[in-house]
Amino acid sequence: MNARGRIVIVEDHALTRAGLKTALEPSFDIAGEAADGMSGYDVIVREKPDVAVIDLGLPGIDGIELTHRVRSELPETHVVIVTMVDVEDEVIAALAAGADAYVLKSAETSAIIDAVRITREGGAYFDPRIAHVVLSRFSKRAPVSSGDSPLTPREIEVLRLISDGRANTEIAEELHIGLGTVKGHIRDILEKLSAADRTQAAVVALRKGYI
Repeated sequence: MNARGRIVIVEDHALTRAGLKTALEPSFDIAGEAADGMSGYDVIVREKPDVAVIDLGLPGIDGIELTHRVRSELPETHVVIVTMVDVEDEVIAALAAGADAYVLKSAETSAIIDAVRITREGGAYFDPRIAHVVLSRFSKRAPVSSGDSPLTPREIEVLRLISDGRANTEIAEELHIGLGTVKGHIRDILEKLSAADRTQAAVVALRKGYI
């Protein structure tokens, strides 16, 4: 595997595409780029990159359909959505299609680089400015029981509260446990789910059906 990681960028606006390339090129190898969904699909199938960076509003086939095709046909290629769209339904549709990360174009360059790096390593990244809105919607579902979950019942309780936007102190009060205990649970959750932070852990758990 290429140590730097191979990336394909699919973005219809030339200036934005150039900006993404400039931001990512120092850290990753750009294997290809495209300005519409169908061309993007062809490039991704040909290059089989580690990560495809995809915009939602693409001509031809849109980013959600492209994500679905990529994740169905090339499961080893991860998908990072980079878009201006922060509409809840679009975010959820992108995740349902198999996106591993969702970043707003207004994010700092470092956030986009982190999203690509984290997804390449098998994790998930979710822009914190929209994370809690979407996660709280998921958290109101009926509890899910997964026999494959590595999490304990208490860790699942903690994660569901995280997905509802609760701070550590609020989780401690809700569950009648000490703040240090909450931090210990979160540390164990991050390790078990290979997540970099609380938000990523919640997204991973939701996508795997653990909460």
